[in-house]
Amino acid sequence: MSITPVPRIAVILVAAGSGTRLGAGAPKALVGVGARSILHHALANVFAGPSAQVVVVAPAGHEGAALTEAQDVARDRRDLVTVVTGGDTRQASVAAGMAALWGDVEIVLVHDAARALTPPAVFERVAAAVAGGSAAVVPVLPVVDTLKRVADRTVTGAVDRSEVAAAQTPQGFRRDILETAYRVADAEHTDDAALVAAAGHRIDTVAGDERAFKITTPADLERAARLVAGAASSGMPRVGVGTDVHAFAGAGAGDLWLAGLRWPGEPALAGHSDGDAVAHAIVDAVLSAAGLGDIGAHFGTARPEFAGAHADAFLRRTAELLHEAGWSVGNVTVQVQANRPRFAPRRAEAERVLSEALGAPVAVGATTTDGLGFTGRGEGVAATAVALVMPLR
Repeated sequence: MSITPVPRIAVILVAAGSGTRLGAGAPKALVGVGARSILHHALANVFAGPSAQVVVVAPAGHEGAALTEAQDVARDRRDLVTVVTGGDTRQASVAAGMAALWGDVEIVLVHDAARALTPPAVFERVAAAVAGGSAAVVPVLPVVDTLKRVADRTVTGAVDRSEVAAAQTPQGFRRDILETAYRVADAEHTDDAALVAAAGHRIDTVAGDERAFKITTPADLERAARLVAGAASSGMPRVGVGTDVHAFAGAGAGDLWLAGLRWPGEPALAGHSDGDAVAHAIVDAVLSAAGLGDIGAHFGTARPEFAGAHADAFLRRTAELLHEAGWSVGNVTVQVQANRPRFAPRRAEAERVLSEALGAPVAVGATTTDGLGFTGRGEGVAATAVALVMPLR
């Protein structure tokens, strides 16, 4: 096996964030964007950039998952990958990454994994600027919004947009300058450029990219998923499968909502919304087919507007997400497993309501499980859906 030449450049990929604002219940870097994690997408762009040692700074306890992702992306360049454990702050995490740099490294790019869709060309620009003589380089975008100074919710003045820019990553540095700045740092800074500037060095800029936005909120995750799905579209139809399971709630929880219908007198299903396992399985199948993640990423507990929501809200929003990503729904088939309610008398009504909400034909079938499993014992409802999606022409 050939050995990859030792590079002069290193990329410290900071992936140790908790992702609290994302509300996905997992470290941010391991949250899915389409079929792959944020970390996977970030690594793919890193490895498509200049040849570099890649140091992944992982959340404590998730080093193994980070290493698996990195080796999967690196393929025959796995010898370039190092994984270290992040610290309690961003600066501590970057310092942990610097401690793992190889001796031949002269240029260090520090990149936030949350900016997972940053194109390789940005890495090239930053590295070239440092190699050309800059001590520190930041990719930036012009600010297009009107900016105001505000104090106590009152506007106190305007800000000249020509004097400000939106900073992105990767930020590039001469290694000796970055290491010295970290040694003398006596305060926490918002990014590495600020830390290096505090040590007395000039910060130069290169052009950033709109795709290098930071995935911080569920809305950002939706945007990233749409971009990934659009890039992945090959012009061919795609199929997705979704499943959902909900237990019956206790007494006093109200009526059952299933397949977009209210079933008076039937026990409600437990859930963040109305527990409609049929609608939720449809959402998962459609999102999966388009490579847009899953229901938790778009409608999870961090989205209070969907608390108690019914099928029409879920399906209409799912159709919007698909359209924004360049897809349309061909059709969906759902199989319900439950002892109750009796579905046959309202099958046509359910299909009509679901089809109208999704904007595509939905067929629904129902079966029991001959007394087997939790559905057979009457403890809840399960549903499995298969969706066909097609690229918009």
